[in-house]
Amino acid sequence: MIRRKRRREGKTDYKARVAMLKSEKTRIVFRSSNRYIIGQLVDSEIGQDKVILEINSKKLLNYGWPKESVSSLNSLPATYLTGYLLAKKSKVEESIFDIGLIRNVPKNRSFAFLKGIVDGGIKVNSNEKMFPSDERIKGEHLKNKINFVKVQKNIEEENA
Repeated sequence: MIRRKRRREGKTDYKARVAMLKSEKTRIVFRSSNRYIIGQLVDSEIGQDKVILEINSKKLLNYGWPKESVSSLNSLPATYLTGYLLAKKSKVEESIFDIGLIRNVPKNRSFAFLKGIVDGGIKVNSNEKMFPSDERIKGEHLKNKINFVKVQKNIEEENA
């Protein structure tokens, strides 16, 4: 049997995708690059996906993220705050979390993003044991400290 092209290229897990599409819920898609975190709200329609909202961790600079820490926009605190910002900007109440082909490792960046989504007010089926600790989410383990509370408060005030 010949496998589908996107499966051969390692881009799509069709079994997981079909399960998500059957739920008919909006998906929260998490992607990371070497520099940024990308979060999207995606609605699936027949034969295609439509992006409703996209948030990049670069937008945290507008909410008080220090400009000298621009290289840490893919850190755990930036990941959490990107998820939090996505949740605050969206009008979705419930959704499914889609990490694609990223390995499902507890306490990693994808689960920091998910915790930001949940804390932002979107109902997502999740397990609290998978989330990183609050100390790591607030960046207390980082050498260059970030004013996490200030950025979070700015996000809340602008998206209230």
